[in-house]
Amino acid sequence: MNELVCIVCPKGCTMHIEQENGAYKVSGNTCKRGAQFAISEMTEPKRTICTTVRTVFSQAPVLPVRVSAEIPKDKIFDVMREINSIIVKNPVRRGDVLLKDVLNLGADIIATSDLLRQVEK
Repeated sequence: MNELVCIVCPKGCTMHIEQENGAYKVSGNTCKRGAQFAISEMTEPKRTICTTVRTVFSQAPVLPVRVSAEIPKDKIFDVMREINSIIVKNPVRRGDVLLKDVLNLGADIIATSDLLRQVEK
Protein backbone atom coordinates (compact mmCIF):
# COMPACT_ATOMS: atom_id res chain seq x y z
CA MET A 1 0.00 0.00 0.00
CA ASN A 2 1.25 3.46 -0.89
CA GLU A 3 0.29 6.73 0.77
CA LEU A 4 0.37 10.16 -0.81
CA VAL A 5 -1.07 13.60 -0.27
CA CYS A 6 -3.27 14.88 -3.07
CA ILE A 7 -2.19 18.16 -4.67
CA VAL A 8 -5.22 18.62 -6.95
CA CYS A 9 -6.93 21.08 -4.58
CA PRO A 10 -6.05 22.88 -1.33
CA LYS A 11 -7.68 20.17 0.84
CA GLY A 12 -4.61 17.94 0.63
CA CYS A 13 -6.35 14.62 1.25
CA THR A 14 -4.14 11.81 2.49
CA MET A 15 -4.85 8.90 0.17
CA HIS A 16 -3.94 5.24 0.28
CA ILE A 17 -3.41 3.37 -2.97
CA GLU A 18 -3.15 -0.35 -3.36
CA GLN A 19 -3.07 -2.57 -6.40
CA GLU A 20 -5.51 -5.46 -6.54
CA ASN A 21 -5.71 -7.81 -9.53
CA GLY A 22 -4.02 -5.29 -11.83
CA ALA A 23 -6.34 -2.43 -10.81
CA TYR A 24 -5.70 0.37 -8.35
CA LYS A 25 -7.93 0.97 -5.36
CA VAL A 26 -7.81 4.47 -3.88
CA SER A 27 -9.15 5.48 -0.47
CA GLY A 28 -9.03 8.71 1.51
CA ASN A 29 -9.87 10.97 -1.42
CA THR A 30 -12.93 13.23 -1.19
CA CYS A 31 -13.38 13.69 -4.95
CA LYS A 32 -12.90 11.81 -8.22
CA ARG A 33 -10.04 14.08 -9.21
CA GLY A 34 -8.06 12.86 -6.22
CA ALA A 35 -8.49 9.25 -7.28
CA GLN A 36 -7.42 10.12 -10.83
CA PHE A 37 -4.35 11.93 -9.47
CA ALA A 38 -3.39 8.95 -7.29
CA ILE A 39 -3.68 6.47 -10.16
CA SER A 40 -1.69 8.79 -12.41
CA GLU A 41 1.04 9.05 -9.77
CA MET A 42 1.25 5.26 -9.61
CA THR A 43 1.19 4.60 -13.35
CA GLU A 44 2.74 7.61 -15.12
CA PRO A 45 3.78 10.47 -12.81
CA LYS A 46 4.17 13.83 -14.52
CA ARG A 47 5.53 17.16 -13.41
CA THR A 48 5.92 20.72 -14.61
CA ILE A 49 9.15 22.70 -14.57
CA CYS A 50 9.59 26.40 -13.83
CA THR A 51 13.15 27.71 -13.92
CA THR A 52 15.34 30.32 -15.62
CA VAL A 53 17.56 30.48 -18.68
CA ARG A 54 20.61 32.65 -19.32
CA THR A 55 20.51 35.75 -21.49
CA VAL A 56 23.17 37.96 -23.07
CA PHE A 57 21.63 41.07 -21.48
CA SER A 58 23.53 42.46 -18.50
CA GLN A 59 20.39 44.24 -17.22
CA ALA A 60 18.54 40.89 -17.13
CA PRO A 61 21.02 38.00 -17.01
CA VAL A 62 18.28 35.39 -16.55
CA LEU A 63 14.74 34.97 -17.89
CA PRO A 64 12.03 32.90 -16.21
CA VAL A 65 10.69 30.00 -18.29
CA ARG A 66 8.44 26.97 -17.91
CA VAL A 67 7.32 23.92 -19.83
CA SER A 68 4.03 24.37 -21.67
CA ALA A 69 2.72 20.96 -20.56
CA GLU A 70 3.49 18.38 -17.93
CA ILE A 71 6.35 16.03 -18.71
CA PRO A 72 7.13 12.53 -17.43
CA LYS A 73 8.79 12.74 -14.03
CA ASP A 74 11.68 10.54 -15.15
CA LYS A 75 12.56 13.05 -17.92
CA ILE A 76 13.03 16.10 -15.65
CA PHE A 77 16.84 15.96 -15.60
CA ASP A 78 17.00 15.42 -19.37
CA VAL A 79 14.73 18.41 -19.96
CA MET A 80 16.75 20.51 -17.53
CA ARG A 81 19.92 19.74 -19.51
CA GLU A 82 18.18 21.09 -22.62
CA ILE A 83 16.93 24.16 -20.76
CA ASN A 84 20.40 24.84 -19.35
CA SER A 85 21.79 24.97 -22.89
CA ILE A 86 19.49 27.87 -23.86
CA ILE A 87 20.99 31.37 -24.05
CA VAL A 88 18.52 34.07 -25.05
CA LYS A 89 20.12 36.51 -27.48
CA ASN A 90 17.08 38.53 -28.60
CA PRO A 91 14.31 40.24 -26.64
CA VAL A 92 11.33 37.93 -26.16
CA ARG A 93 7.78 38.30 -24.90
CA ARG A 94 5.88 36.25 -22.38
CA GLY A 95 4.63 33.11 -24.11
CA ASP A 96 7.32 33.06 -26.79
CA VAL A 97 8.63 29.57 -27.48
CA LEU A 98 12.35 29.26 -26.78
CA LEU A 99 12.60 25.54 -27.50
CA LYS A 100 9.90 23.70 -29.45
CA ASP A 101 8.83 20.16 -28.45
CA VAL A 102 11.68 19.53 -26.05
CA LEU A 103 12.94 15.94 -26.40
CA ASN A 104 9.81 15.11 -28.44
CA LEU A 105 7.72 15.17 -25.27
CA GLY A 106 5.00 17.44 -26.66
CA ALA A 107 6.01 20.36 -24.43
CA ASP A 108 7.67 23.62 -25.40
CA ILE A 109 9.98 25.75 -23.26
CA ILE A 110 8.30 29.16 -23.08
CA ALA A 111 9.20 32.55 -21.63
CA THR A 112 7.05 33.59 -18.68
CA SER A 113 8.04 37.24 -18.55
CA ASP A 114 8.19 40.33 -20.74
CA LEU A 115 11.37 41.25 -18.87
CA LEU A 116 13.51 41.41 -22.01
CA ARG A 117 11.01 43.34 -24.09
CA GLN A 118 12.48 46.68 -23.05
CA VAL A 119 16.09 45.59 -22.72
CA GLU A 120 18.55 46.35 -25.51
CA LYS A 121 21.97 44.89 -26.15
